[in-house]
Amino acid sequence: EAGEDQEASEEAAQEKQGETKANQAETARASGTSSGEARNKNNMNMKVPTTFKEMFLFNGAVMGYGQSAWMNVILDQFDDIVMNVANTYRLQEECDVCSLVMAKYRGTINLSEFKAVMLASLRSLVPKDWDGNHEVAWGWLWENVERMLKNLMGKLQIQEKAVERLIMSLTEDSANYLRREVF
Repeated sequence: EAGEDQEASEEAAQEKQGETKANQAETARASGTSSGEARNKNNMNMKVPTTFKEMFLFNGAVMGYGQSAWMNVILDQFDDIVMNVANTYRLQEECDVCSLVMAKYRGTINLSEFKAVMLASLRSLVPKDWDGNHEVAWGWLWENVERMLKNLMGKLQIQEKAVERLIMSLTEDSANYLRREVF
């Protein structure tokens, strides 16, 4: 009798568990979610980009520029560029540094692509405050930076060869003097 009672209570527990699962499945169907949709919901809980760099990388990937390594070079310098927009000499220096690093990049550089991703990222970060004035101001900044970078593109390889020829032509004493003066 005790064994039969135990079997009966186990069957009742299994039956109740089955009913609970059926109820959960029905509730999920009624609410429009399934286990696949629940997984998608979890994927939607990904971290939302909150900084310009994060948003730029996200938008760059979405817009198909995720593999453009040259964009990362500008992105790394972009904060310094923006911070020095009021000082034209310093802005030129920042663009010079950026162009030096970009000169080592082998491939096509289309600076207007950076502008598109930059503006999309800024719009995404401040959607309530963004207006036509912001669009014009950031567009102006980028047009100036783009002009400065384009003026230097291609010239650095020529200058590098000229500097190399100069260094190679120096005597040992002249090279030592130059090292002391530069460093």
